[in-house]
Amino acid sequence: MALLRLTALLLLIGLCHSSPPHCSYWRLWEYLNLTTTNSFVANVRPVKSWTEVTKVKMEMILFGIVKVDEKCQTVQGHTWTTMYWSNAFLNWNTTDFCDIDVITVPRSLLWIPDIHIQEDASDPSSILESPYVNLYPDGWAMTTSRHLLTFTCQLNLNMFPFDDQECDITFSSMTASVDAILLVSQAGNDQQMTNYSKGVIITQGEWDLKNIQINTTLKVMHDNKKHSELIYTVTISRRPMLYVINFIIPLLYFLILDLASFFINEARGEKLSFKITILLSISVLLLILKDMLPSTEKKMPWIANYCIGIFALVGISVLEAMTVSYLLSFEEKVKKAPHRCSNCEDAIQLERTTSRGEF
Repeated sequence: MALLRLTALLLLIGLCHSSPPHCSYWRLWEYLNLTTTNSFVANVRPVKSWTEVTKVKMEMILFGIVKVDEKCQTVQGHTWTTMYWSNAFLNWNTTDFCDIDVITVPRSLLWIPDIHIQEDASDPSSILESPYVNLYPDGWAMTTSRHLLTFTCQLNLNMFPFDDQECDITFSSMTASVDAILLVSQAGNDQQMTNYSKGVIITQGEWDLKNIQINTTLKVMHDNKKHSELIYTVTISRRPMLYVINFIIPLLYFLILDLASFFINEARGEKLSFKITILLSISVLLLILKDMLPSTEKKMPWIANYCIGIFALVGISVLEAMTVSYLLSFEEKVKKAPHRCSNCEDAIQLERTTSRGEF
């Protein structure tokens, strides 16, 4: 009898160790009703009362500034976005499931906030979303996405190439009003966000990241309902050295050469051709500048006025050289004309003397 009891006890211990009731992800999935397709969990906003607001926490990190297109008024950069929200139906006690503090669930099984970027102008293939969502015991869910983001920005090019640009990246819900979804920032203050982005940024090109400012606002949409918006205002500064070397200094040098051409002798005819060559060189630089700057600017950038001013001065100089050349040629004609007239006077005098002799 004692042997039978001992055998039963060993079998019970073996069964308990072979299939623990709560120490597996499968048991936790069964507890959360995720092992079968649950359309309610996947499609309905996870709140116990429809009047409750789902708070969505956002965090965007800028990893690189790839390109700024002045013609198209767009900015392209690498971003990493993290989104947190609360799910009232997916929570558990960690002590009941062997201290499991996080599980990963496919996105298709859960409701996910429909958050988009209003200024987004990038290709859909440039978005890489994580196929899984992390669930935590307190009901919070987290998902991430990586984005080669191309977003529109109203560029102010009046001070080009010594310009700073402020561009907004606005997160908002496509359909839900502020009564359903409220967007808040997961990051710290603006200075902490700026310092962190400067530390992790990889590529900047000709731009420097100066500041990232985070604001939350409410905007009235076409349905007359207020929608929550989270706005990242990114301030970037252009590095002007390349444009100083390629435009500003050459144009100033051309102007100095044009002024120095006044010491060239007009008689040889080289001065006019030299000035025309300088004028054509400035025209080439103006064509390059035209391809860079948009034609929709209400006010021309100062570098365009600078180029036009030098072009006008050199053009006036060319007209001056043409005028001086014409006057010199006219003077030569005037000097040659008296020799022909003096011969005419000798002929007239001889004719008069002959006529008197006949009398």
